[in-house]
Amino acid sequence: METEQKIKEIKDKAVASIEASKNSDELFNLEKEFSGRKSEFNNILKGLKDMTEEERRKVGPAANSAKNEIAAAIEKKRQELLASSFDFEAEKIDVTIPGTKKDVGHLNPISIVQKEIVDIFTSMGFEIADGPEIETDFYNFDSLNIPKDHPARDMTDTFFLKEKGLALRSQTSAVQARYMQKHKPPFRIIAPGKCFRNEATDTTHEHTFYQFEALVVGEDVNVGNLKHIAEVFFSEFFKKEVHVRLRPSYFPFVEPGFEFDISCLVCGGNGCSACRGGGWLELGGAGMVNQNVFTAAGYPRNKYQGFAWGFGFERLAMMKYKIDDVRLFHGGDLRFIEQF
Repeated sequence: METEQKIKEIKDKAVASIEASKNSDELFNLEKEFSGRKSEFNNILKGLKDMTEEERRKVGPAANSAKNEIAAAIEKKRQELLASSFDFEAEKIDVTIPGTKKDVGHLNPISIVQKEIVDIFTSMGFEIADGPEIETDFYNFDSLNIPKDHPARDMTDTFFLKEKGLALRSQTSAVQARYMQKHKPPFRIIAPGKCFRNEATDTTHEHTFYQFEALVVGEDVNVGNLKHIAEVFFSEFFKKEVHVRLRPSYFPFVEPGFEFDISCLVCGGNGCSACRGGGWLELGGAGMVNQNVFTAAGYPRNKYQGFAWGFGFERLAMMKYKIDDVRLFHGGDLRFIEQF
C-alpha cells in the first residue's frame, strides 16, 4: 500500500511540475527527473522483481498507469510549447508573390536535333539502331564495299588505333552493316551516332561529329521511295515544304549514288545569297545500296533493294538555327548552349 501511495505522489508531483513548466529546457529536465533511468519512479519499477506475486498484481498496474499519465502530460506540454513558440507572422507566406526563377540546364543543339529526328522517323515506322564507336576494318570499310586502296582508309581520313584492324568509325554506315547481319528484310532503320575523321577543323569541318544513317531494305524499294521519305522528313523537320534534288555521284556502298540537295530554306528555291542564287543547299550523299553490301551481310545477290543516306546533325542544326561555325557545338561555351 505504501508503494502504491508513493507512485501516486510521484505522478501527481510530475504532472503538476510538467504543467507548470515554461520552456522546452524545463520540460526536458522534468522528463529526465520523473522518467529517466535514474529517476525515483524507475527505481520503483526495478523493484517489482523483488515483490511478492500479490504485491506485483497491485503495484504493477498502478505503476504502468502512472507512467502513461506522465508520458501523456509530457507530450501534451511539448505540443503546447511548440505552438506557443511558433511565430506565425514571421513564417507567413504570401503565395501571390512570384517565385524565384531557378537556373536549369540547356540541351546542346545536337541533342535537340537528334531527339527531333528520332521522333519523326519513329512516327514513320522506323527502328533505331546502334553500334560501337570503335570499329573493325570489316564493318568500317570491307562490308561497305570500300576498296583496300580507297583514300578513306588513309591516315588523313581515319583515326586508326594501335591495335591492328581497329579504328574510330568514320561513318554510321558501319551500324547498318552490323544490323543487316542480324536482321532479314524488310526493315527500315535510322542509326544516329558519333563519328570521327582525321581532318583539320574550320567553320564547316570538325574531327568529331554526329551523323544519322537511314536504311530501308525490301524487295521493291526504289529511288522514288528515297526521295519521298526524304521530302516528308525534311518538311517536318524544318516545318515548311522542302523539295529534294538528287544529282548523280559515286560512293562505294551505293549504286547508283547521288549528291543530295534540298530546296533553299530561305528563298524556297527562288535563289538568294544563302544558296548563292542556285535555289538549292547541298546536304550529303545517298543512293541505292550496292549489292556487294548485301552479299557481305549474307543476303542473296539481287534479291533485295534498298536505299541509304548519311547526314550530319551539325549541318542540320546549323541550317535550322542559323549557326555559322560548326566548332561551337563542341566548344563548351555556355553562352552558346544557353541560347537553346
